[in-house]
Amino acid sequence: MKLTIYRKLLLSYLAMALLTVLASAYAIYSLQRLNELAVRIISDDVAVVDVSKKLLETLIAWESAEKRYLILRDPSIEEIFRTRSREFADGLGELGKSRFPGVAPVLARLSLIRGQYDELFSKEAALVRVNLIEEAQTISENQGRKAIDEMALRIRAMQKRAEQDIDARMNAIKEQGLSASRITVLLSLISLAVALLIVMLVTYNISRPLRRLEKATALIADGKFDNDFRLNRRDEIGSLAGAFSTMAQRLKILEERNLDASPLTGLPGNRAIEQEIEKRLQKRERFSLCHVDLDNFKPFADKYGYAWGSEVIKEVARMLEDNMKAMDSRNDFLGHIGGDDFVVISEPPRAERICRELVSGFDGRIRRFYMQQDREQGFFIGLDRKGVQQKFPLISVTIAIVTDDGTRFRSPLDMAEAAARLKEYAKTLPGSNYVTEKDVERK
Repeated sequence: MKLTIYRKLLLSYLAMALLTVLASAYAIYSLQRLNELAVRIISDDVAVVDVSKKLLETLIAWESAEKRYLILRDPSIEEIFRTRSREFADGLGELGKSRFPGVAPVLARLSLIRGQYDELFSKEAALVRVNLIEEAQTISENQGRKAIDEMALRIRAMQKRAEQDIDARMNAIKEQGLSASRITVLLSLISLAVALLIVMLVTYNISRPLRRLEKATALIADGKFDNDFRLNRRDEIGSLAGAFSTMAQRLKILEERNLDASPLTGLPGNRAIEQEIEKRLQKRERFSLCHVDLDNFKPFADKYGYAWGSEVIKEVARMLEDNMKAMDSRNDFLGHIGGDDFVVISEPPRAERICRELVSGFDGRIRRFYMQQDREQGFFIGLDRKGVQQKFPLISVTIAIVTDDGTRFRSPLDMAEAAARLKEYAKTLPGSNYVTEKDVERK
């Protein structure tokens, strides 16, 4: 998977979120455990303590009713005894609802003793009714007292155990609360530290190559294009660095072309022309080299001046550019050798169309650079190379077209020499024209 900057940041945020979730989850888990302890204390231990106290109070009232009945022998007190017995049974029922550990055997024993105590009271009541008071008191003092004491002992033991559980669980709440708070704080600090570390690593991972690219920009601005700007990264910065390297090489080529360019037309000069021919020869793709030359330009410039001659050269450059743009020839090349010589490099069919358009429109656009008299005469009076005055035809254009696919010419120089030889032949023809090697072969 390609780790882009977006994915790196997303993974960093996910890691920080995971640590935060872990810390929060532990805090929630700790709170749940503390809540469970608190619930156990309230619903089990405290409930057992409260019910145990009520049972003891009921037990005392229950025993008191027995004793008073033996003394007063009032039937209403017997009913009170039965009521206290039912209250005691209800209390045992409440204890049975709790989840207090080990309560079931105690309840079973208490229920058994309660039943025995009720039976003893029934015997006592029967003896009292036949006026055997002493026998009834003997049962009460011996067997009755023993039953009351055992029930009280078991209830107090259960109450004490519940109170001990309350103390133990309160201590556990305290200890677990402290432990949970410490671990939660520790996890939070670890989460913060890891988050800061991740942020620093991601920032460093992004800022370091950006600083390098910043230095690369300064180097490019200083005209130093040969540095290796590429980075061994598979993210957007790596792509940007690759684009920087490509841009640097392209700027280097453009600067070389600019330094080599003609100051008059701004077109690439001799070095760029040679590089373009060399590149196409190496690719072994079929292309045509068109050598464009103006006829009778020197005597024209001698008569009209170099400044006006420069305007003619710029007009020829504009004509070539217009023709190439009209054909959407993005991969074609236009260069200015110097003076009145130009070079067009294009695919053979398009190259011939460009030259044909230039020749067909040349005479009409060039005539405006002459004085009216010279235009009407169709010639102008000028000096030849020996300084002799004579008639010269109006400027015309001659184009020699040489084609190759990288198999004929070994170098740009060989191809340029072939174009120059063909141009010398083309100059022998009258007016504006273009000539291909096939035209010469036909003749």
